[in-house]
Amino acid sequence: MSLASSQPLSLGAAGRPPERADGTPDAERDGSPPSLGRLLTGDAWVAPEERVQDVAQLFFGRPELEAVALVADERPVGLLTRGRLLVKLARNFGHELYAKKPVTRIADLAPLVLPHDVPLATAVERALERDAASVYDEVIVVDALGRYLGYSSVRELVQEQGAALERTALEREAAVARASDLEKVDELRSRFLAHATHELRSPVNAIVALAELVRMACERENLEQVRAKLPMLLRAAATLRGTVNNILDLSKVEAGRMDVSIGPVDLAELVAEVAATARLLLGEKPVRVEVEAAGAPVVASDAQKVRQILVNLVSNAAKFTDRGAIRVRVGTGEGGGAAVSVADTGCGIAEADLPRLFVPFGQLEDAATKSHPGTGLGLVITRSLAELLGGRVEVASRRGEGSTFTVHLPGTPPPRRAP
Repeated sequence: MSLASSQPLSLGAAGRPPERADGTPDAERDGSPPSLGRLLTGDAWVAPEERVQDVAQLFFGRPELEAVALVADERPVGLLTRGRLLVKLARNFGHELYAKKPVTRIADLAPLVLPHDVPLATAVERALERDAASVYDEVIVVDALGRYLGYSSVRELVQEQGAALERTALEREAAVARASDLEKVDELRSRFLAHATHELRSPVNAIVALAELVRMACERENLEQVRAKLPMLLRAAATLRGTVNNILDLSKVEAGRMDVSIGPVDLAELVAEVAATARLLLGEKPVRVEVEAAGAPVVASDAQKVRQILVNLVSNAAKFTDRGAIRVRVGTGEGGGAAVSVADTGCGIAEADLPRLFVPFGQLEDAATKSHPGTGLGLVITRSLAELLGGRVEVASRRGEGSTFTVHLPGTPPPRRAP
């Protein structure tokens, strides 16, 4: 008996069709769409003239075998599955059939034959188009020249197709999420431009108008009007400078071009200066400014940037606090560092809005309806500067109960990487 299953055709690595000596291409490269040739589940075959008895013994002796192909001159001419064999033997058992007749008498002589490079989706579609009795019979796989390579289980093809569809769905969801993120970034940029345009236009218009009033007062030689308008002109110019500086600082930090100058920083002295700034910013508001800096450590950091961080925080506190107190406290931090907190009794921040505080180009108020000036870049710059110095910023807040921002500074910041 010349059963080819005793010397089965080699499938190559990972069950892929082998490359023939004549240059028939191997299976698809990794990452390409699934195809039938990558999912072979067996390669047993017999010659069409083999007796039913011998083929039956082959199935009985190999419980894992689900099908054999009938192959002549390397081309498949039929398929016999375990289920078809058992049904035929049960219905037509007899010496004539069992011992003398060739296996072609009970095999399917018109099996589904597909090339190894057919896409998986197409293979599954073709397999499921067959009649109900044959829908789950194995699919024979051939190379580009029609030579037998093996067969694939339809059940496994369907399972693989389901897994592929699931992967595709996940990839589609990831792509949709990415597109949504990009839309949010565009929306935030548009909102930032609306805020920035408003913040730049207002002081520029004020400067132009006040300069014109000063010019007219000078022409009339009215020095009293000049003296009255100059402070307003200076405030408008300072506001414009602050807005421009914030935008430039953010650009420098994001580009990795912000310079750092390390030296000893006396936090007690620095906090006293920042508290004085907060009192000026509050003006006539009934808000106390309290300082707790006893035993404040001296850290190695950039004094100018630490001052900018704290001024940004007390400016925010002064802006959103109409009564009560602003408390600036300095304590010892981890590893010889320091922790500086700025707590206020202002309007506070809703928990849902906390993640948006440090998002570039984001604000909690719309440009058309906001009641507090600013571009919304102060906290973004504050966090970026703290990270530049090797520290971090934490926030705790509840709507209507105030906010506490805490800056953690290391004793010595890590060396800065070159951009």
